[in-house]
Amino acid sequence: VQLQAFGGGLVQAGGSLRLSCAFSGGRFSLYGMGWFRQAPGKERERVANIVAGVNRVFYADSVKGRFTISRDNAKNTVYLQMNSLKPEDTAVYYCAAGFRGEAFNYWGQGTLVTVSS
Repeated sequence: VQLQAFGGGLVQAGGSLRLSCAFSGGRFSLYGMGWFRQAPGKERERVANIVAGVNRVFYADSVKGRFTISRDNAKNTVYLQMNSLKPEDTAVYYCAAGFRGEAFNYWGQGTLVTVSS
């Protein structure tokens, strides 16, 4: 499985970005997908994930109501729509995949999101 994340960039506080993650090398619909982030000097945290099959979604409390994770199984792509961005959302964002209920064993290279105040 290979993952490639893109869509990061510099945005002002209150703005929006949409991250995309292209999946290849497996049957996408069988994989749970997640977005994680790591800010400088901080541990990596889970931002959102979407469960394979039932498409149930989970969000970190810090992004609830602002971020939306979605997937397009026809395009083998998972998205993270980020609205009302805050400076504290600045981080490298990674997409990850886990086969069905397994842990996230596959990781993309990360894309940098910078939110200016």
